Amino acid sequence: MTKNTNNPYYNLFQKQKSNQYKVANSTYNQRINKLNTLKRAIEITFRDDIKEALYNDLGKPDVESEMTEIYQIVGDIKYVKSNLHKWMRNKKVPTPLSMLGASSYIKYEAKGVCLIISPWNFPFNLTFGPLVSAIAAGNTAIIKPSEMTPHSSALMKKIVQSVFSEDEVALVEGEVQSSTDLLKLPFNHIFFTGSPVVGKIVMKAAAEHLASITLELGGKSPTIVDSTANLKTAAKKIMWGKFMNCGQICVSPDYALVDETVKDAFIKECKTWLKEYYGENPETSDSYGRIVTSKHFNRLKAHLDDAKSKHATINSGANSNEDVKYIAPTIVSDLGNDASLLEDEIFGPILPIVTYKTINEAIEYINTKERPLALYIYSKSKKNTKQLLNNTKAGGTCINNNIIHYANHNLPFGGVNNSGIGKSHGYYGFKAFSNERAVVKQHTFGITELLFPPYTGIKEKLARLTVKWF
Repeated sequence: MTKNTNNPYYNLFQKQKSNQYKVANSTYNQRINKLNTLKRAIEITFRDDIKEALYNDLGKPDVESEMTEIYQIVGDIKYVKSNLHKWMRNKKVPTPLSMLGASSYIKYEAKGVCLIISPWNFPFNLTFGPLVSAIAAGNTAIIKPSEMTPHSSALMKKIVQSVFSEDEVALVEGEVQSSTDLLKLPFNHIFFTGSPVVGKIVMKAAAEHLASITLELGGKSPTIVDSTANLKTAAKKIMWGKFMNCGQICVSPDYALVDETVKDAFIKECKTWLKEYYGENPETSDSYGRIVTSKHFNRLKAHLDDAKSKHATINSGANSNEDVKYIAPTIVSDLGNDASLLEDEIFGPILPIVTYKTINEAIEYINTKERPLALYIYSKSKKNTKQLLNNTKAGGTCINNNIIHYANHNLPFGGVNNSGIGKSHGYYGFKAFSNERAVVKQHTFGITELLFPPYTGIKEKLARLTVKWF
């Protein structure tokens, strides 16, 4: 790499580059010790500080902080600890008869120096989750968290400094320019979580150095409610999944596609559960969060203003308080196709209801949009469920539930095309940060040696026999 003294992170990058092989050759026990130290920091030492930071940044209730941030990280580490020894082993694979005398295996080796760019909506979970995978695979890492959650970013830096030396793991704070500077460096792998718009910028930067990438993006995740669904249960789960973290979740139900024959009954059930969860006035509820910044508040308010100007029906909510970045849990129906709520990923506490007449009509509507990160189906009909699964594309799917697939460490998590590239979590996270190195070891004389030049007549016959029989 050509030395660029103007890049403020050049020296830090060089420290990790110089240390990468030592870290890559760390043993199973050494990696587990690092993960245990990080686990203690999250679970014990900084637990209360984490909840306070999340409340200050997002108004996040303590229970949500425990379940969606602390539990997820601790769960990731426990799962890795139970499986890492198996993952790190060389994986034997068959060797064809034409290579008689040789054996073959896959060696999982660290990619090297990695960059993790994390978002603001689940700052601890979506920072330390990828880091757990990077450590498990034997990498060094530089982390750039979002500037939109300053309390969380400052605390994460303190946690990282308490656990790691900077030549192995370091966290840098800063605005967009910090990310821009980091992306100019030749990282071996980049793990980015955020929007498709920024994901394209990251992908272009990675291309400059041919770095491998994992892009965890988002999109408009549809939720289908057909006429056979248990509407009470569907509404209960959708209201929980949609309004957790004030709707600021990449796998949140973005919009509901509801069979027109059950629309009114479904909305009635939704309103019942909203009252059950957040009371008559969600602004005073200890179970409901806030919008991250004024910029995002105004973006969401603009969506609502657009819907109102086009005579949509506000079924619930829509009231707001800019001083505290509060927007009530909102349900909107009777939207025209040109409504902005149906064009952009909402990433906030607004659920548009779109109706359909047939499952084929619902499928056609879904397929007019980019492929989503998640797709949810509420139905008792095996036929409808199968038809939806076979004729749509999505990163992940829940049937008669939403969001919970994220918490299953045995499943790959990630999008497809516009909603992401690559998978993470558990073994899939370990693979994302590993190079699967192909190794062939020759033990004895190999048949292929009979086909070395000069190419005489007998060798042409041997080549033909090889093609036919091996």
